[in-house]
Amino acid sequence: MRDTIIPIVAQRRAHDGGHHHEHDGIAAAPPTIALTRREFLRGTGVLVGTIAATSIFASLAPSRVWALEMQGLDTHQGEVLLQVTRQIYPHATLDDAVYALVVKDLDAKAKADPAVRQQLADGVAQLDAKARSDWTKRGANDKAQDVAALAGTPFFNTVRSTAVVSLYSNPMAYEHFGYGASKGDDGYLHQGFNSLSWLPDPPAGASGPIPTDS
Repeated sequence: MRDTIIPIVAQRRAHDGGHHHEHDGIAAAPPTIALTRREFLRGTGVLVGTIAATSIFASLAPSRVWALEMQGLDTHQGEVLLQVTRQIYPHATLDDAVYALVVKDLDAKAKADPAVRQQLADGVAQLDAKARSDWTKRGANDKAQDVAALAGTPFFNTVRSTAVVSLYSNPMAYEHFGYGASKGDDGYLHQGFNSLSWLPDPPAGASGPIPTDS
C-alpha cells in the first residue's frame, strides 16, 4: 500500500537569470511523491508526522502526512532534536513539519561531519539520561528545565544556530507568520515588511515609510 506523503527535502533558492543574490527567495515547496515505508528505511532514520487539522497548512497541502528521511541521525535522535528545537524556539501553533526542517539541516551536518554527529548523539544521550530512558516522554516543565540547563554548551549552540535560520527562512514559516518576503523583493517592500498587524494595537504611523534607493 502506498501513501501520498509530503517529503521534507532540501530547500532550493530561486535565481534570477542564473545569478545568485543574498535576497533570493526560497522556491516553492516540492511536489508530493509516493513512498512506501520500505523505501524510507534506506536511510538511518525517518521522522513521520501529521499536519494538525487546525494548522494553516491543512487546507493548503495535498496531504496531511509528512516525512523526513535521515542519513546521519537515527529516528530517536531526530525526535529528540525536534523537541529540543521546540523548547529553544517555542511556537505553540507552528506545525512540527516546519520544525522538521531544522532536523533536516542538523542531519545533513551530522552526515558531513563525524564530530557534529557525535556531538548531537552525546547531547541526545545526555537528555535521555535525565529521563532514565526516552527524553521525549518527559513532562513539559522538565523538558524546559533540561534544555535551559544546556544553554551555552556546544550541543545547544549547534541546535540553536541551525534552528534560527532553518526554522524561519522557509515558505512554510512565511505562510504561518504572514511574512510577505516569500514573494521576492516586491513582497518584502510592499506586502508586509513594515506591517505591525501582529501587534494587538499598533499606533497608526508606527510601521514607517517604505524605503527607497534614494
